[in-house]
Amino acid sequence: MSRIETVNPAQATGQAKELLDGVKAKLGMTPNLMRVMANSPAVLDAYLKFSGALSEGELSAPTREQIALTVGQANSCDYCLSAHTAIAKMNGLSADQIRAARLASSSDAKTNAILVFASQLIEKRGFVSDADITAAREAGVTDAEFAEVIANAALNILTNYFNHVAQTTIDFPAAEKITSGPPTESPANAQSCHSDACSLAS
Repeated sequence: MSRIETVNPAQATGQAKELLDGVKAKLGMTPNLMRVMANSPAVLDAYLKFSGALSEGELSAPTREQIALTVGQANSCDYCLSAHTAIAKMNGLSADQIRAARLASSSDAKTNAILVFASQLIEKRGFVSDADITAAREAGVTDAEFAEVIANAALNILTNYFNHVAQTTIDFPAAEKITSGPPTESPANAQSCHSDACSLAS
């Protein structure tokens, strides 16, 4: 049971009702995370606008989901991992790609660099090194993409921490447990890590 009230959309009023109705119209459901956020319409509105703005950016939906999986794994957020596993599947990611993303890895060199950088952001609390940035640049990550990786990581930290505090009831198929933590080396060295991730996922 959630430690913060899960708002019943049928009983919501005012801005909370408008926002929750909008979520259901878009997703076909009202996830418990949104219902808990609706205790403060300002929080739910901010989250939806932030997420919506990033969906119009440079990073594709599959890449954003992979970042969410990397960050969710690093922060041990069961709700977020379950939700983003389901959404990643809707965006065409395979089970192996989803497992690899949780380990900050991808068979695509540029995506791999993005996920490793996202992992480094979390582990180092933003204090990434020049070498970390250089390695990502060498894999083709642009300044616009750096900005969006940081923003997507921040968005997912918000939901991770929110769910930790609320202990939001999971309303997606539960994600499998993966005990290994994400890699933190540069993308240039992460290709071998991808192979390890594949062996763990098999």
